[in-house]
Formats: sequence, C-alpha cells, structure tokens
Amino acid sequence: MKRYSILTLLIFSTAVLMHGCTDDGPLGPDPDDFDRSAILTNWADNLIVPAYQNFVADAEALESAAADFSANPAADELLALRNAFETAYLSFQKVSMYEIGPAMQVGAQGINLRNYLNSYPSDTAQIVENVSLNDINLDLPSQLDAQGFPALDYLLYGAAGSEAEILALYSEGADAPLYRSYLQTLSARIAGLAGNVLNAWETGYRDEFTDNSGNGANASIDMMVNDYIFYYEKWLRAGKVGIPAGVFSGTPLPTHVEALYHGSFSRQLALEALSAVQDFFNGNHVNGTGSGESLNSYLDYLDSRRDGSQLSVLINSQFESARSELESLQQNFADQVENDNIRMLNAYDELQKNVVFMKVDMLQALNISVDYVDADGD
Repeated sequence: MKRYSILTLLIFSTAVLMHGCTDDGPLGPDPDDFDRSAILTNWADNLIVPAYQNFVADAEALESAAADFSANPAADELLALRNAFETAYLSFQKVSMYEIGPAMQVGAQGINLRNYLNSYPSDTAQIVENVSLNDINLDLPSQLDAQGFPALDYLLYGAAGSEAEILALYSEGADAPLYRSYLQTLSARIAGLAGNVLNAWETGYRDEFTDNSGNGANASIDMMVNDYIFYYEKWLRAGKVGIPAGVFSGTPLPTHVEALYHGSFSRQLALEALSAVQDFFNGNHVNGTGSGESLNSYLDYLDSRRDGSQLSVLINSQFESARSELESLQQNFADQVENDNIRMLNAYDELQKNVVFMKVDMLQALNISVDYVDADGD
C-alpha cells in the first residue's frame, strides 16, 4: 500500500509540474529540432551574399565616380560622386550587421570590416594630414577614423564651407592633386575590402557557414544571432541614436552623428539600418519580395510567447514603433539633438525595447547564450 501511495504522489507531482510549465508558457518543441540548415541556407543565399553583391557593385560605382571626379573636378562630377556616395553608404547598411566569417578580419591588421568602413566621428586632422602624405598605411588601427564613409563624408561635404570652395579644393592650388588622390584611395579601399569579403563568401565560406548547423557557441546560428543582436544594440541603437543623444555620456553629442557633414542623411541611414535588421529577422530576401526560414519562423515553430503574445509579433511591432519614432526626427540628427533631444531619446527608448525582447526572450527561447560583454553601461 505504501508503494502505491509513493507512486501516486510522484505521478501527481509530475502532473502538477507539467501543468505549471504549461500555464507559464508552452514547453513546445525542442529548439534543436528546428531545421537549422534551412535558416542558414536562406540567410546565406538570399540575404547575406546578395547584400554583399549589391554593396560591392555600389562600392565599385563609387570608386568609378571618384575617378571621374578626379579626372574632371567640376560641379556635375561632384554631384555624381555625392550620389554614388549616398547609394553605397545606404547599401552598406544592409551588410554592416554581418560581422561573421571573412568580415571579422580584413586588412593586414585583421580588423572588422565595419570598423574600417564606418568609424565615426572621423578624425579630420588625421584626414588632412593623410592628404599631404604619399604613403599611408590605412590598415593601422590609428587610421580607422580617417577612412571609410565618414572620411568621404568630410571630404565631399565638410572640407570647405561651400560647394564652390569644395570644388576649388580639388581643382585649384598645390594640394588639389593630393586631395583628388586621397579621395580615390579611400573609395578604392572601400570597394577592395568589400570585394575581399564577398569573394570569401563565394569561394568557400558560404558552405562552411551553412554546414555548421549544429548548436553551441561555435555554431553558425549562435554566432550569427549574437552578431546580429550586438549590431542592433551597439551600432544601431547606441551608435546612430543613443550616443549622439547623450544616453551614455549624460550630455548630448551632436558631433557624433552618422554623416555629420552631409547635413541631411543621418535619419535615412538609421531607417535603412532598421529595415535591414527587420528584414533579417523575418528572412526577407534582399532581391525581390520572397522570404524564407528566419528568426521569426524559428520563434513561431517554438510557439514562443511573452505575456501570452507571440514573441515574433511583439518584436515586429516594436520594430514598427521604433521606425515611427525615427521617421518623426529631423533628417539631420545633429540638428535634432541640438533643437529637440527629447524626441531623439524617445527613439532610443523604442529601439531599446527590442533589445529586451531579442537579447532576453528570444535568446532564451532559442537556447543561445550571449557571447559578448556589455561595455556601455547598460
């Protein structure tokens, strides 16, 4: 009799435990049962590689426009070069989150592609010094903020007080050939570094990435998801909005906005980056309107919920809330910070909410551990 009582107690206890788990959130399938190969294949073939192909084409067009302007530094060629700069800078927003594999170590110093191409604010004194030098080692860490898109932003919009004066900088005086040469050097370097990353994906890394479909810290999904959230948290939320708004310094820093010298481009860059991370979350193809397996479908497969609502729906809804706040800002974030920083802080708050959804709820659902350390006081 005593044996039956113990057995009955065990069965009852197990039932209570399972009931309790169900009430707090369905246990659902095991994260390891999801077809990870399908999600990696969609990421590689329909998002990452096509995004790099588009970016390399746009970067090569920028290099060509710089060569044309250098051959004939006139107003029409400057306008064409500025247009190519904008196109390539927007295109870069769609690959900037992919700091995995070949993008993690480029150049002789093995520094991330993103650091070479988009470290800001730029060091204008170093840029001017580089113009006067014939032999510059842009691989050095000390040169990160004197190259890439921020340096071109300065050279095309901020190196002189007016368009006429900028044209004169490249067409008149003893330094004009040096300015033209540095412009070409920077444009060619962007195209070259991006081309190296694309070539690595197309000649072997794509298969290495998709074949690594297991789980664990070194699996492709775990690494990619960590890189994705790191980008969202540190480069989009903090870099484009939080740092200029003074979230981490206590004092607004209008000189720390992206595309400072252009004057009306920082909002567009932020919105493009937000669209890129949302498209990645939903597995939307870079070219065309198709979509495939994604973090969204992975979470739905697991029936992941927060307070009874589907986590994938909450994340997408929060992306839209952040987009609405960003769209309400001025085109020039420096003006926004100086004239109405509250709205900038509101945009930061909306971006921050998705950090919680993705970094806490999503990673827990996917059974993925964070592999980086916060360093900005979060």
